[in-house]
Amino acid sequence: MAGFSGVLKLTDLDDFIAPSQECIKPVKVEQKAGRGVIRIDDSDGLDVMAEPPKYEKAKITLNDCLACSGCITSAEVVLVSQQSHDELYRILEENNKKVESERLVVVLSLSPQSVLSIAAKYSMETDECIQKLAGYFKSLGVNYVFDTNFARTFSLLEAQKEFITRYKEKDSNPKAIPMLASTCPGWICYAEKTHGSYILPYISSTKSPQQVMGSLVKDLWATQKGITPDKIYHATVMPCFDKKLEAARDDFYNEVYSTREVDCVITSVEVEQMLIRDDITLPSFNSSPLDTDLSSGSMITSHPGSASGGYAHNVFIHAAKELFDKDQDKLEWKTLRNTDFREVTLQVNGETVLRFALAYGFRNIQNLVQKLKRGKSPYHYVEVMACPSGCLNGGAQIRPENGVSAKDLVTKLEEAYENIPISNPESESKVATVYTEWLGGGDSEKVKKFLHTQYKSIEKTTSALGIKW
Repeated sequence: MAGFSGVLKLTDLDDFIAPSQECIKPVKVEQKAGRGVIRIDDSDGLDVMAEPPKYEKAKITLNDCLACSGCITSAEVVLVSQQSHDELYRILEENNKKVESERLVVVLSLSPQSVLSIAAKYSMETDECIQKLAGYFKSLGVNYVFDTNFARTFSLLEAQKEFITRYKEKDSNPKAIPMLASTCPGWICYAEKTHGSYILPYISSTKSPQQVMGSLVKDLWATQKGITPDKIYHATVMPCFDKKLEAARDDFYNEVYSTREVDCVITSVEVEQMLIRDDITLPSFNSSPLDTDLSSGSMITSHPGSASGGYAHNVFIHAAKELFDKDQDKLEWKTLRNTDFREVTLQVNGETVLRFALAYGFRNIQNLVQKLKRGKSPYHYVEVMACPSGCLNGGAQIRPENGVSAKDLVTKLEEAYENIPISNPESESKVATVYTEWLGGGDSEKVKKFLHTQYKSIEKTTSALGIKW
């Protein structure tokens, strides 16, 4: 199935799709009297010809997908119907027909990886592209357009604090280290379903930028605007389909207002489909600046480090200073078995005191997990991403043009990412204000509620439908 990350597609390498994978949510079927015809032929044999039963179409939800131990890709049809550009179109069309006092406030959050993918497709500069996208979505009825970099700042700062706490507990807590990044939903889904309770304690509790953005939009921003969360429709544009699964987790559902932090996730390739459907030439479309309430500014910015968020980079620099009073301006990453597995170390008095790694792609994730299980992992922190080359190569990014290899396209996107203006997480004054005025300080209960989450092991179940006769 196209779009989903490799770890979700490859957990079962058998290419025979058993019924338990095809139909992953059992549906109760009403038993009715059988109808058949018995024919007696000259050979004294009996031939029973039964009419095939007619079943109603089975329907499952995203929550069913997350609660199942089957292959997630078998539910792709459900994902497309519940979280798709068609659904966004439907919401916007219905909303535009309502009287103004009854309309939802529609918010769209753009990930930088998706913006870069779309910019490359239409040969545009990154800043030009994000403003054209803002103009396009507002023409459809979206009220506010933000980028997710502001939310990612919170993810980075919380990851830094969490690592310091874990590092100091490493002698008393055997599962404090290594700390594994939590921003990739494909990796999280794989960990919950395949390795369960063993691997989950190592995973950072920090929310991904998408879900932090959901908290910011549906709580902080809603309060500032005097709107209840259920009156806001929040959509995001992301580089992979796995983000749809993340948005559908029960952990990110507000029971009081019956609303999700993120109502709909569309992907880079879906935005391309929307532009084609609407016959839009993006470079010539009217521009609109980003709304700045929940953006770092009217132009897109980024953070130092990898294009997948820079988690290892930023946590390493913070830890080196906080734990060992060492300033690290530029990190020298060493490539190990392949370009998707790299490490960086900090040495103090000849001793390696910090060892961080980037592990991208299913093969490297498997090796990492196996080393952890054998107690042979030397790392203190690992930035884990399901897709080879990370988020810029997400399964829902726009495909390369004819004659351009996927590798060359990723290289082009990486170069464009490096040209985005950098903002240091610790130096953003607006973020500090939010911590003080909205969250009540860095270690408050609100911080735990809005910026952190938890994971659960999903045990495999055996179904008779899965038996290969």
